[in-house]
Amino acid sequence: MIEFDLPSLGADMDEGTLLEWKIHPGDKVHRGQVIAVVDTAKAAVEVECWHDGTVFELLIGVGTKVPVGTPIATLLEPGETLPSVRPTPTPAPVETPVTALIEGTMASASRPRVSPAARKRAAELSINLDELKGSGPQGVVTLEDVEDAGRQAEPTDRNRAMRHAIAVAMSRSKREIPHYYLFETIPLGNAMAWLQAHNAQSKPQQRVLPSALLLKAVAVALRELPQLNGFWKNNAFQPATGIHLGVAITLRQGGLVAPALHDVADKTLTQVMSELASLVERARNGSLRSSELSDASVTVTQLGDQGVDSVLGVIYPPQVALIGFGRICERPWVRDGQLCVMPTVVTSLAADHRASDGHYGARFLGEVRRVLQTPENL
Repeated sequence: MIEFDLPSLGADMDEGTLLEWKIHPGDKVHRGQVIAVVDTAKAAVEVECWHDGTVFELLIGVGTKVPVGTPIATLLEPGETLPSVRPTPTPAPVETPVTALIEGTMASASRPRVSPAARKRAAELSINLDELKGSGPQGVVTLEDVEDAGRQAEPTDRNRAMRHAIAVAMSRSKREIPHYYLFETIPLGNAMAWLQAHNAQSKPQQRVLPSALLLKAVAVALRELPQLNGFWKNNAFQPATGIHLGVAITLRQGGLVAPALHDVADKTLTQVMSELASLVERARNGSLRSSELSDASVTVTQLGDQGVDSVLGVIYPPQVALIGFGRICERPWVRDGQLCVMPTVVTSLAADHRASDGHYGARFLGEVRRVLQTPENL
């Protein structure tokens, strides 16, 4: 029998709340199948199964908040049988008629009368009942009143939780990781000319933005210099099994996430562009998958659209590097001994000195620069 634990969806996740089960006891499941939706501090995330098997038992009910690593389901391995499967945990009972629920008929007039179900739900949502005006008979605060208050408070609460999660992860990063920083201004004359020609002869759905070109260049460079693509765990560098670029995406309600584009070095530019567009849309709509939040091997942040020349990043632990790109803009440049105007981008590297040193980081930025001079090879 296999215990399926609540996975960690990043260094800044300590716990999650189950929003929905997508499976039932007795169902056959396969690796990569979405089995649940879990609410984290940043988003509602679809959790994927990591095993093939048959669902034996669902260990927690909808609405339950548990720490990362808590068993949430058990699976029978292929070929394993038991006499019977167990039912899903019974969800919280629905509210019964309000006439039977008024609490404390002798309560003080200054204290709102509250149904038991509403009081229980208010405690779960950390809602102050004294601030609610009841819509039930004789002003009783009902379950629906509490749910309405929770929906109104959710954006503020989520933003607060997200800022806390980011603060915890970034504080850990600056406390534990000995950062070093490098910058390189990269000429993009060839890259921008090639991109313009490519898009001019491509269908709209096949056109590529500079951001996809930069991501592909990073991935190709990491294939040559893999010491920046991996994790610092148990006092040692652990190389990643693939080049999965975490892409920093700002959210409409504030904050950011960095879900992964998988195996970028092995995909065409059109594929990278299509997957990047999908990732951004789903991140902002709150429909990411657990694999996209848990297996990024290095993060790339592009703040050029915000008008900044360069970005000095903070590594997302346990990763060992973060690559940043500022805005693409024209600068004075000397080419073949002649002064000209050249589109350029300032590329930065924040790296973990335990896993690499400045010489290695300089080679990496040099490789990114070299790759971008022959964009047709991407």
